[in-house]
Amino acid sequence: MPIEAHPDLLVGRETSDDAGVIRIKEDLALIQTVDFFTPIVNDPRDFGRIAAVNALSDVYAMGGRPLTAMNLVCFPEKEIPMEVLKEILLGGLEIIHESGALLVGGHSIDDPEIKYGLSITGTIDPKEVVTNAGAQVGDHLILTKPLGTGILATAVKGRMLSHEVEQEAIKWMATLNRDAASAMQAIGVHACTDITGFGLLGHALKMAVSSGVDIQFWASRVPILPSVLDMANMGMIPAGSFANRKYCQDSVIIDRGVDAVLVDCMADAQTSGGLLIAVPEERTTALHNELEHRGVFHSEIGQVINTSQGRIYISP
Repeated sequence: MPIEAHPDLLVGRETSDDAGVIRIKEDLALIQTVDFFTPIVNDPRDFGRIAAVNALSDVYAMGGRPLTAMNLVCFPEKEIPMEVLKEILLGGLEIIHESGALLVGGHSIDDPEIKYGLSITGTIDPKEVVTNAGAQVGDHLILTKPLGTGILATAVKGRMLSHEVEQEAIKWMATLNRDAASAMQAIGVHACTDITGFGLLGHALKMAVSSGVDIQFWASRVPILPSVLDMANMGMIPAGSFANRKYCQDSVIIDRGVDAVLVDCMADAQTSGGLLIAVPEERTTALHNELEHRGVFHSEIGQVINTSQGRIYISP
């Protein structure tokens, strides 16, 4: 489809960014995004919470503040009790309220398969928009949630996971990226993206290509959720993760000695993952301190190493 241009369209489709941004006056722009998917956990309220956090994450990745939300619902009203839908929507509403946004409506259709998510409108000062296209050589790369939710969701479907590990994964997926976004805006960073369906490798590759740089990851520093490596070694890897590996294969260079299972985790299709932040070297310590002050998990997992057409290097 042709790329659309407009003097007030600050972020469109050309960089495969997390959301669109359009300026409506000199000091105010709107961030717009939409996301919905099928259930990945058994509890309907948890599903609603996770889907809402996932949709809101795109606004936070741009450095913005969510303003309004609209429900998107597909539900088989004759096959499943409406109480299930009520729980999904209450879970979503809980997260919308936690984010400070307002639910203003939505749309539902009768559908054989349950799907739920949100359309979100956020706000930001046009001068403060953070995109995935601003990474610069020398930047340090910070990740704000551990990986592995795709692998764990697959294990849940196979009844291979303990209740405790499942609840740990749900906790991470239902955690807003709000405080991480506030921290990066307080310090000032070059680029950001949230880690969702394309996995760490896929989203990092988009950042590398859009920024015209190469990225290096240190595999041993990439945080992984409990039991993920065990489940991956047992073959509990979702189809989306294999698709991510294939998508990235021509642009990812893997050193000898890197555990292949760790690479699988880096390609794991995430639901409601953390932010990947590219911060200038001289502000890295300040960002670490700000994230710690706000109680945000974070790990420094790599760096931007040189200008290029966009590649990823993985070292042990």
